Amino acid sequence: MSDETRTSHGSRAGRRTRRGLAAAAALLLAGLAAAPAAAAGGERTQQTRRGDLVAVTPVADRDAGQVRSFLAGWDVDADGVRYGLRAYRLTYRTVDPHGAPTTATGLLTLPRGGGHRLDLVSDTHGTMVDRDYAPSVSEDFGRVPSYVNAAAGRAVAAPDYLGLGKGPGPHPYMDTASSVTASVDMLRAARTAAERLGRPLTGAVYATGFSQGGQVAMALGRALEEGADRHFRLVALAPVSGPYDLEGQEMPALFDGRVNDTSGVLYIAYWLVAQNRLHPLYKDPSEAFRAPWSSRVEGLLDGSHEQEDVVRGLAPSVKQLLTPAFHERLRHPSGAVLDAMRSADHTCDWKPDVPVRLYAAAGDTDVPLGNTRTCARTLAGQGARVRVVDQGAVDHFGSVLVSAPQVVRFFDGVRR
Repeated sequence: MSDETRTSHGSRAGRRTRRGLAAAAALLLAGLAAAPAAAAGGERTQQTRRGDLVAVTPVADRDAGQVRSFLAGWDVDADGVRYGLRAYRLTYRTVDPHGAPTTATGLLTLPRGGGHRLDLVSDTHGTMVDRDYAPSVSEDFGRVPSYVNAAAGRAVAAPDYLGLGKGPGPHPYMDTASSVTASVDMLRAARTAAERLGRPLTGAVYATGFSQGGQVAMALGRALEEGADRHFRLVALAPVSGPYDLEGQEMPALFDGRVNDTSGVLYIAYWLVAQNRLHPLYKDPSEAFRAPWSSRVEGLLDGSHEQEDVVRGLAPSVKQLLTPAFHERLRHPSGAVLDAMRSADHTCDWKPDVPVRLYAAAGDTDVPLGNTRTCARTLAGQGARVRVVDQGAVDHFGSVLVSAPQVVRFFDGVRR
């Protein structure tokens, strides 16, 4: 589920860059902030609508050589790089998990070259606890899929989700419904921004995503096929290492050794704290977490701490983190705990009418391969044709670094 769970990943953080664009580019984009639009459709507030563009902020301008260097730093195959790119942080209007108006941010990446009208890739990211690590803020691991796809000639919309990046409030971690609304609204904002930047979109959407974002990509694909927005049509679906089956695979793996302790502690703490805002899991943290962690877990997961700090502040294992009673509740879920799990499941319970490829890795000890196998069986049971690509003995992060260029080639081979 994570873009950050390796403790060694902290050394990567020092490579983050926040270079500004040249003054000419900044002037070109001055005035791109969108005025509130008149309400339309079935998703109205008094003056605005979901997906309305609030602001566009340039965050990167890279030539093809710089893109290759960036990818090489992550040991990513850069053979598919054909263009440089320009990237922008979009601020847009959306709704929170309760349907109340809010704003969110995301990264729009456009190729410097290629066709005038662009197909669009939706790239949904994995677990992150630090809001400043989101794709629109940090030029780091989370931008790899955006840069690979944009450098191949497509626009890329990468939502930060709610409560990450520059969006307000806490992140509702693993709340699939709100992740999908934020992702659909990011597509709408990207459509407006791309038009204003002189690179209009065709309406074709290729959906991919990693880890938590792989699960979101599956749900987003379903929403698009069911007509979430008439301007967009799903063309292909290629999620990577998604936790598609919390109840049957991911949660049991936390307790049987298939998920490593460091990742397991982070995931379960984050999931419980976030889901408790949406479901009545506990009244006081001491019901779920042992002391001394019960007094610090919610503060650690407030969006302002880096992943390494969160991990250092928590117990070394899931069994040591949780109270005995709550440990048993998670091993044998029922009631609100089971409801919370199931609210994120069933993203594969439909029949896509587009090519589907699921990428994963047998060596993954964050999101075990069983999640992808379950998804593939479920899709096949609905009559869908799906191929699973097992990347073998690589770890969770390796699965996306190897898969991202393969996803581009898969998209290249799909006829619209």
